[in-house]
Amino acid sequence: MAWNCAATGIGSLPHKNPRRAMELVLSSMHEVPYWPQLPALGFGENMYAQFSTLLPGINVDGRKNKITVDLGDYDPEEFYTAVVTENVEHFAHPRENFQGLYALLESTKGKRFGAVKGQVTGPVSAGLQILDQNGKAAIYDEAYGEIIRRNLNMQAKWQARRLREISDRPIIFLDEPSLTLIGTPFASVSQRQVVEWTDEVLDGVDAIKGLHCCGNTDWPLVLSTSIDLLSFDAYNYAHTISLFPREVSAFLERGGSIAWGLIPNMEDQVAQETVGTLLKRFEGYMDMLYRKGMDLDLMLERSLITPQCGLGGLDEQKAERVLELLNGTVEAIRQRYRLGGMA
Repeated sequence: MAWNCAATGIGSLPHKNPRRAMELVLSSMHEVPYWPQLPALGFGENMYAQFSTLLPGINVDGRKNKITVDLGDYDPEEFYTAVVTENVEHFAHPRENFQGLYALLESTKGKRFGAVKGQVTGPVSAGLQILDQNGKAAIYDEAYGEIIRRNLNMQAKWQARRLREISDRPIIFLDEPSLTLIGTPFASVSQRQVVEWTDEVLDGVDAIKGLHCCGNTDWPLVLSTSIDLLSFDAYNYAHTISLFPREVSAFLERGGSIAWGLIPNMEDQVAQETVGTLLKRFEGYMDMLYRKGMDLDLMLERSLITPQCGLGGLDEQKAERVLELLNGTVEAIRQRYRLGGMA
């Protein structure tokens, strides 16, 4: 896929008006729009709450901002009946929790895009945020951990189907911030489980399959999964990718792509950066990888540019400034490297 450094978005926006949020997305991301989470509307738009609502026995508490399940008191029969019969519509995203998604679909009726991006919470991150009756993460319960993964897989299938209404190339990211905890005492999850669970959630999803991690993690481990697209916080961690030129080259050569989280999402950093400084930063990343023997033309062709993570922590004006920087930086990169649009 020749992205040629096209722009797309990550996660949340701070807006309370879904239509206004989509106007901003569509004015900023002409080639690869995405649907944003809108957490300012309430806890139901939190990414963990969104993808928990259809789980058996789940309690999403918007007052305490907490998601719990009593592992001794839930009935999985209806859930597994829908899974076994491939009843994808059972896993339709509730409008009240996915106002950004429905705003995207409704504001773009009759239009087609080169690609469109959606997202589902990854199995490790989701499993660590759902707590049982004793306050322990549900990921460690074998039976309920499988339910969490099956739920995410079916929701990803449903979402990919809906996104095909506006593009022949839907992208589904697994948002996995908790991969930064792998190998630490804070997550008793093995490397083998990370790979198996990632592949399980992405299995059969009719889309370009991506994974986003907004911190440093074991990149060769992530690249060994079935993903087609790696999204990461390049603003802070680009140097960590350069430590693995062989693995990154192999990923690109098998058709993989990289989404560079080049545009900062922290208020102080947004204020100090310009298109010029961000272009220089990106040139440094490319030079670093080129010096390690990587194919620069292939890297540019297979790259997208994004904010480093979601923008829900900013106010609306500053979030809009981030997307202005994103647009300007993509244009500058394409001029600098003589790139065309997506192909």
